[in-house]
Amino acid sequence: MRNKDFLLLLEKSSRVIELELKKYIDSSDEIGLSKIMEYSLLAGGKRLRPFLVLETYKMFSKDDKVEKALPYACALEMVHTYSLIHDDLPCMDNDDYRRGKPTSHKLFGEAQALLSGDSLLTYSFEVLASNELVSDRSVRLATIALSKCAGYLGMAGGQMIDISSNGRLNSFEKLKKMYALKTGELIKCAMLLGYYAYCDSPEDEVVKDLNEFALNIGIAFQIKDDILDKVSNSEELGKPIGSDEKNNKVTSLSFLSIQEAQNLVDELTKKAISIIKKYDVSSYGFYPLEELAKYLVERKK
Repeated sequence: MRNKDFLLLLEKSSRVIELELKKYIDSSDEIGLSKIMEYSLLAGGKRLRPFLVLETYKMFSKDDKVEKALPYACALEMVHTYSLIHDDLPCMDNDDYRRGKPTSHKLFGEAQALLSGDSLLTYSFEVLASNELVSDRSVRLATIALSKCAGYLGMAGGQMIDISSNGRLNSFEKLKKMYALKTGELIKCAMLLGYYAYCDSPEDEVVKDLNEFALNIGIAFQIKDDILDKVSNSEELGKPIGSDEKNNKVTSLSFLSIQEAQNLVDELTKKAISIIKKYDVSSYGFYPLEELAKYLVERKK
């Protein structure tokens, strides 16, 4: 059973992010695009990436006041939401539901959904650049991190591998590379943004450790998604199950049994925890990033 105090912290963080995101979107514009952006941005979800931004900041600052990190956390969630909107499109994964609700293109149309995703991506950099509580150097570091992690050598590159993978993902190592880019890069970005909100002169060893932690839980997260797509149900998952098989996608279960995949998730999680332990000190009575890593292993959706 997951640590109840951790779950309360995750829920509190989600509420904070939700309220902050609402401040950035004015759905009363005459064009109508912001209403479509808002639909996906405020559709709920665990807000794990913003949580990582805030908790990484607190881990280094030893301070629960997260105002410096909030704009970075919101910008990252905008990028994550844009990626989900585009992932759901017919030209990508062609999903009708996300978090138990109709996907953006099913409700508003494909072109409108595409534009809302584009707008969230570009708006995220305005939000980053408008963070007046940190130094200009911090903003530059954060902007570089987000653009790299979301771009052609990061998340978008992983998505490119995914959509053009016919016959190419013929080994588990290649699949893990795709997972590291598609999922691990934004997790890495979350940790870097939290660190840069605290410090604009980053230490190489710290950056390396944050990268390694993110890589391990990013791959574990994606493998867990593969397992859930196979064994969960639509009500619990909030979207149709079996979509990977329906779309003939290569997943970790193309190479591993469910038990082997779960064993690897456990192994990657332990490795991630061993990396972060030397930093993850807390006044909570538990270690938030360690608990998050465990939470990702045991989640049902």
